[in-house]
Amino acid sequence: MDPSVRLLRLLSLLPSRPWWSGRELAYRLGVSPRTLRRDMNRLRELGYPVQATGGQAGAYALGAGGSLPPLLLDDEEAVATTLGLQLAAAAAVAGIESAAVAALAKLVQVLPPRLRERVRALQEATVQVPAPPQLPTVDPAVLTLLATACRRTEGVRFAYTDHGGRVSTRDAAPHQIVRSGGRWYLVAMDRDRQEWRTFRIDQIAEPELTGQRHRLADPPDAAAMVLAATKLAVRRYEAHILLDLEYEEAARAFRAQIVEPAPEGRTILRVTGDDLPSLAAYAAGLSYDFEVLDPPELRAELHRRALEIAARHAAPRPAEAEPQPAEAEPQQLGRR
Repeated sequence: MDPSVRLLRLLSLLPSRPWWSGRELAYRLGVSPRTLRRDMNRLRELGYPVQATGGQAGAYALGAGGSLPPLLLDDEEAVATTLGLQLAAAAAVAGIESAAVAALAKLVQVLPPRLRERVRALQEATVQVPAPPQLPTVDPAVLTLLATACRRTEGVRFAYTDHGGRVSTRDAAPHQIVRSGGRWYLVAMDRDRQEWRTFRIDQIAEPELTGQRHRLADPPDAAAMVLAATKLAVRRYEAHILLDLEYEEAARAFRAQIVEPAPEGRTILRVTGDDLPSLAAYAAGLSYDFEVLDPPELRAELHRRALEIAARHAAPRPAEAEPQPAEAEPQQLGRR
């Protein structure tokens, strides 16, 4: 095997395992252990951090921090990477578009004709609905650090701006990153509040790894959690309404709302509103028996509305009969 071809073969083999024994690598390349050691030294001279251990035959690994090795992709991987770069070029990640376009140009240039045809067919048969232009972009450095925290199961601390513009410091145990509706979300355990939360990544600033590792017990379905959170618009009030309705029937009747199963064959409906009168009007219009669990202000508003409606539609009381003057008793006329 030509030495240059052998080096490329080595670079494709090394990242596929944490460690390779020298004997197996030499066998794969058809060379002696001495030639293998020379090839490893050439890779180090080219800037690749090859690590080695002693022993009868030695073992080798490609460390981090060096030059990115050449990628050898099969047909499916090449098509998937091309399409992924095309999507990244239009992603809501600040500054990544130009890098994705440059990488895409390099890849398309070397694609064989059969793969170019497959990519073109997928492009022509696919219609992508663009995200609304007003969506904020995400800092790729923030996104990368949070993804690293998820992969390492390492705690992260960051500044977070909520929907009201208030800034607070959060200490979180990251679980997963979810992209939904053109936005990026971090699903994590909020250590201070001891509850699972979703954080919009475009509202996260100055994240840093804490070095504190964690093991998440019974983590939630991140995608389902984000879907539930995005169904509830961020408004002033969130109401929990207990419906006298089976969960399956409620899920069909309230497809655009969040419903949760409750004991005794009932269901909790979660809705939001900017003011209590609109929430009360919505609840009053439900065609099912219900009970407002929260907030108590909504119960008071419904009570006030019920009294107002009852007073407006009350039947008029019958008018009292006016007292009639007493009739004079007839006088007895005596005989003369």
